[in-house]
Amino acid sequence: MSESITTFFDAWGMADDAPRAEAIAAAFSKNGTYADPRAPEPLQGPEAIAGYVNMFSAGAHGWTAKVVNLSSTGSSHRATVAFGGMGPDGKEMVQHGQYFADIEGDKISRMVGFVGTGVPE
Repeated sequence: MSESITTFFDAWGMADDAPRAEAIAAAFSKNGTYADPRAPEPLQGPEAIAGYVNMFSAGAHGWTAKVVNLSSTGSSHRATVAFGGMGPDGKEMVQHGQYFADIEGDKISRMVGFVGTGVPE
């Protein structure tokens, strides 16, 4: 399994921007891309990706992102991630996302995320 995926999502819960950016740079290749439904467009490179995660962390102070399931086929990986923290009503909440990543060497070259886990409601 890929440590780079865990490193990337652990960075979402870091309190400081600089260590978060370092962790993201360690997880993504120089030209790696990241896309999810909340990003206005696909992001390229660790710096742009870190800027996006910094905005999330600023808006969801104290939230964490934990990989709760990870599977792979060749160099492609699927991760289910639990985002959790204090909701606007003052209660703990958890939201899940599904992410697909391609790994080259030991770094993420491409990651695409989706809200939810794809389970029919």
